[in-house]
Amino acid sequence: MPRNKYPEETVQKILETSLKLFTEKGYEQTTVLDIVANLGGLTRGAFYHHFKSKEEVLMAIFAENDGENHPFEQAQNAKVANGLERVKLALTNALKANIQDEKQTAISHLAVSFLSNLSNPRLLAEKIKGDMETATILAPFIQEGMEDGSIKPGNSKLLAELFMVLCNFWMMPTIFPCTPEEVVTKTLMVAEILEHLGMPVMDVEMGSVYNDVLDTLLDIQLPDWEE
Repeated sequence: MPRNKYPEETVQKILETSLKLFTEKGYEQTTVLDIVANLGGLTRGAFYHHFKSKEEVLMAIFAENDGENHPFEQAQNAKVANGLERVKLALTNALKANIQDEKQTAISHLAVSFLSNLSNPRLLAEKIKGDMETATILAPFIQEGMEDGSIKPGNSKLLAELFMVLCNFWMMPTIFPCTPEEVVTKTLMVAEILEHLGMPVMDVEMGSVYNDVLDTLLDIQLPDWEE
């Protein structure tokens, strides 16, 4: 086989093919041989030249997605009334990014599917790392609100971390199984907690966006969220 002059194209083809198979067949049911068989003539050697395993492919898919999507950038540069409004915009952007296009939805579906099985130490570590990185980005927005009075003064770093734990772990039915009605109840509880801490970010609009994302990614129908 001639030497590949376009390794970037090969890597991209592997990632796209793998994502399609992971979505259609499921990650556990997809083998490296399945991926190779759908690469349009590329050999298993070509696959292993770039990736050691399908788990490494999965990590690359998630990493590429993180590099392409920056849902907080718009909020960072937006003209808003205060820090609380910037936090709301940032979180709304982050939620909507999960279902903004077909590829993004497929990746988000894949990520959510792993939340029901966090026994893989590497996947769990990557999940926690990603959430903590997001908390680091969110904290300055919260600090802005604390300084302009729209958010109660306190520790912006800890509040950002608490928000990520509540919303990305406790509220996820794939981690803590619950009925659609209980998801809405949890949303209301988180809203109450955050309001008590002086960051009333979970309003009707945010609750509705959150429900839309879960409806799409988990294929469940949630009741309307109301204050």
